[in-house]
Amino acid sequence: MASSTKRPRPGASGQDSPGADPAGAPAPVDAPAPALATAAPAAPAPHVRVAVIGSGFGGLGAGVRLRRAGITDFVILERADSVGGTWRDNSYPGCACDVPSHLYSFSFAPNPDWPRSFSGQPAIRAYLEKVADVFGLRPHLRFNTEVAKARWEADETRWRITTTAGEWTADALVAAAGPLADPQIPNLPGLDAFPGKVFHSSRWDHDYELAGKRVAMVGTGASAAQIIPSIQPQVGKLTVFQRTPAWVLPRRDRDITELEKWLHNRLPMTAKLRRGTLFALRELQVDAFVRRPGLLKVVQQLAERHIAQGVADPALRAKLTPDYRIGCKRILLSNTYYPALAAPNTELVASGLREVRGSTLVAADGSEHEVDAIVFGTGFHVTDMPIGSRVFGVGGASLAEHWKGGMEALRGSTVRGFPNLFFVIGPNTGLGNSSMILMIESQLNYLIDALTALGSVGATAMQPTERAQRHWNLELQHRMDRTVWTTGGCRSWYLDASGKNTVLWPGSTTSFRRATRKVDLGEYELIMRTPPKPRAAEATGAAATATGSSATATGASAAEEALT
Repeated sequence: MASSTKRPRPGASGQDSPGADPAGAPAPVDAPAPALATAAPAAPAPHVRVAVIGSGFGGLGAGVRLRRAGITDFVILERADSVGGTWRDNSYPGCACDVPSHLYSFSFAPNPDWPRSFSGQPAIRAYLEKVADVFGLRPHLRFNTEVAKARWEADETRWRITTTAGEWTADALVAAAGPLADPQIPNLPGLDAFPGKVFHSSRWDHDYELAGKRVAMVGTGASAAQIIPSIQPQVGKLTVFQRTPAWVLPRRDRDITELEKWLHNRLPMTAKLRRGTLFALRELQVDAFVRRPGLLKVVQQLAERHIAQGVADPALRAKLTPDYRIGCKRILLSNTYYPALAAPNTELVASGLREVRGSTLVAADGSEHEVDAIVFGTGFHVTDMPIGSRVFGVGGASLAEHWKGGMEALRGSTVRGFPNLFFVIGPNTGLGNSSMILMIESQLNYLIDALTALGSVGATAMQPTERAQRHWNLELQHRMDRTVWTTGGCRSWYLDASGKNTVLWPGSTTSFRRATRKVDLGEYELIMRTPPKPRAAEATGAAATATGSSATATGASAAEEALT
């Protein structure tokens, strides 16, 4: 199978010892015995107060907020060679945001120069690069540094982080890799033997020329709805495998005029007013998604009209009309998706892909299709975040083991058994209708308040109580029962294998902001630093002067604790 990306083999994450003999070959029989030498002690891993994983919106936002809180002893660990997260990885043709630009930015870093009302990937990535520059985050960034393992060291009350570029220790660990980080490709029989090109939408191969080729697009989600209209005019034939149709609404996109940009630059209040209006309109939609799905009937009628206007063929229109309530799955925005599907060189296969036989793709309905390239728009590991198998908490259990029954956290941010681990975009913090940046900023407020609270009470670490975490998630799932994501009659990527929605927040962004404004220490167990055990020689010497030095030791211990 040809592919545009090299997948690392399991365990090949930079954990092998430098300089080790890869073959493990024995020395020749007649070779002289190696001279005995005393090995130099390994240098201790550098220690920071906070280690942040990822440099997308969540990681960069964490860096900005840490600096503003006076915490400058931190690193941002990034596996790639530049910032941007999902907006760096997803560079496929037509890639753009489906949230209005002026709402898709940090409140502390407004961008008056957005080029379009729904800006594309290059503009969003450039914005994130600018945030890294303007807020002085470059010295904290560590590129080409993938986290292979993070382990809680109870005796030292700290995290030990093993990466492809060495080790760090940290008082607190911030997981900001996000749920749209690791692509998911189905395990299809015969895929490895496919003779053509294969890649995921988030790992687009820009060196592969699609012009004139027979291309298969697997999936009809948000990425596919942007890719299909972008590549359809140039490919020879486009075969689209649709397992479940999506509801699509018109995209009210346009260029931002120079006058608008001038006003937003000269009169920042106009940009704030624009952002506030967009925010209010999105908040007004929440009630229909989470409490009264019946209100979405009018929206569904608009979507039905959009299909009728874009697709003349009644048979094709029937294939593209969902049988579930709008909002149950993610609503797509496009003016060009339906015309591209109705084009003469496009074939819609209303069935999933079952297997691959050489260059022939076999659909679940038994139909066969010859192609030269396969593009997977099949989403990401969202309900089984890969970071879970790399983080090990109290007692050595992994986060993945802890989440075998479904992901859950307290206020989407902290998990029992994993002290001082803070999530940005954690379980049940996703949105179905508004900007994730609003949720990210709420979680950053919670993170900073937690670190501040630890210092104010003289504690070193914190973890949720079992009762607090259980109560939060029971209430959350009770509220989820009324939402369109549960009652709408569909199976979406919001649900895990057991049908539990562990992705979305069943409320408004305002209600989440209230829930994460301050840390309630009553929901947490506080952990004090364990004093280091003296070495044998030190213990013998210290015993003779224990009485005279007790007051000094107590004072030093208190001072060290205050500093940490």
